Amino acid sequence: MSLIKKFQVTFDCAEPERVGRFWCEVLGYVPPPAPEGFATWEDYDRSQSPEKQGSWFACSDPTGEGPRLYFQRVPEGKVAKNRVHLDVRVGTGLVGEERLAKLEAECTRLLALGAVRVELLYDGHDSCIVMQDIEGNEFCVD
Repeated sequence: MSLIKKFQVTFDCAEPERVGRFWCEVLGYVPPPAPEGFATWEDYDRSQSPEKQGSWFACSDPTGEGPRLYFQRVPEGKVAKNRVHLDVRVGTGLVGEERLAKLEAECTRLLALGAVRVELLYDGHDSCIVMQDIEGNEFCVD
């Protein structure tokens, strides 16, 4: 039996491209090339039926190491806390004030992209900052 080593993380959202481009900026991800026969994704999108236009967006880690992210339009809005969330790992190996300074710097960068700071969790040694993306999906800067 082989183990699955690649996976995709899917986000339900109202505006797939907007949310996807936010996460591209957060993680340094890139959209895939436009489908064959189209110069741009915008050209491809215009070729779709009106109900399918803007219905999804995808991006991936340019190094090929991280999972692909897929964003799909859904009719309902977010109504409860995420059951799964991403941890943006910027403080790995750091502790105390050094870790907190690294997390705060990343938090400041993400606020400029439209993220919202929710809460700092800090016990004097370990820490993380709970945030929300531009559609209110929770994630942690860890």
